Amino acid sequence: MTQSLRSAVGSLLVVGLSGPELTPLERAWLRVVQPGGIILFRRNITDATQTRALLAAATAHAAPHPMRAVDIEGGTVDRLRDAVAPIPSAQSVARSGSLALFRRHGKLIAREARAFGFNTTLAPVLDLGLPISAAVMGTRTVSADPAQVTAYVRNFLHGLAAHGVTGCGKHFPGLGGGSLDSHYATPTINRTFPEMWATDLAPYRDLVHELSMVMVNHAAYPLTRSGDKPATASPYWVTTILRRKLAYPGLIFSDDLEMGGILNHLPIEDAVLAAFRAGLHMVEICHSPELILRAFDSLLRHAESSAAFRRLILTRAAEAAKLRRNLYSAPLPRALSATQLARLRDSILAFRTTIEAAQ
Repeated sequence: MTQSLRSAVGSLLVVGLSGPELTPLERAWLRVVQPGGIILFRRNITDATQTRALLAAATAHAAPHPMRAVDIEGGTVDRLRDAVAPIPSAQSVARSGSLALFRRHGKLIAREARAFGFNTTLAPVLDLGLPISAAVMGTRTVSADPAQVTAYVRNFLHGLAAHGVTGCGKHFPGLGGGSLDSHYATPTINRTFPEMWATDLAPYRDLVHELSMVMVNHAAYPLTRSGDKPATASPYWVTTILRRKLAYPGLIFSDDLEMGGILNHLPIEDAVLAAFRAGLHMVEICHSPELILRAFDSLLRHAESSAAFRRLILTRAAEAAKLRRNLYSAPLPRALSATQLARLRDSILAFRTTIEAAQ
């Protein structure tokens, strides 16, 4: 067992924490795993000072240039809504039809993410807003029209970039045709590849060089060559389509491997192996220390026992390290003062009023 191999394995994981402060147990396993990133949720966030301190403490044990991630899409998925102010959903902003407001949406989300110490928001959503998925996706989707999705996402990403925050396009190859929530079950999406290429995948094709990161989902597409495999475990979707056919050059990331959409098919030990064999760079495990450590141990054991898998892991770790270095080398800005945070809150509330008036 070499330290370099242990470090490589840990750097492939983005992990969640239990509360607003590190516990002694978390400090211990973070030192063992040395993850490639930290993701926080509302359970972890009280205010900007506390959140920045938590991220600093956790990433002190992380791999170089760690991802500091949070979900801020706006609307129902907004981990800072209580700490700052609720920001409008992507769907409500998109209905305004204003490219300037699309960019403004990204800028405001980036400003609050940076104020709390994050360098990544796991947004925007590229899934099509189709009737079959409306009950699950709600206002997270922009439109049923791929061209409108592309227009919103392109400008939203420009807004994020203006304040140094990385976005993540999700959920490849598309959840618009599914009726189940992949947190609990595996959606079966009965769309052929030609259908998806023309619709669900159109925004990815248009934005392939503008998306720094893409998240792969846990749905199955039985009418494609992927068969019944969740996309996260599918070499067809990740390597054949995303890496090769689309020639995507950015970081490829999984949705949470604790979700039922993948764990209903595979235990965590096998799910994490399948994800990297499929072609992903990094995976997230958002809640359970037990599952984090089981995934880490599975990757390490297989890398120690198989020369081929060891080469794969070292390759993925080197690719992910290069991509993280390109994305996260810039230092975080200083903490905002109470006055500056109040101004940011006022800006978000004014934006909400603008969006409501545009409906």
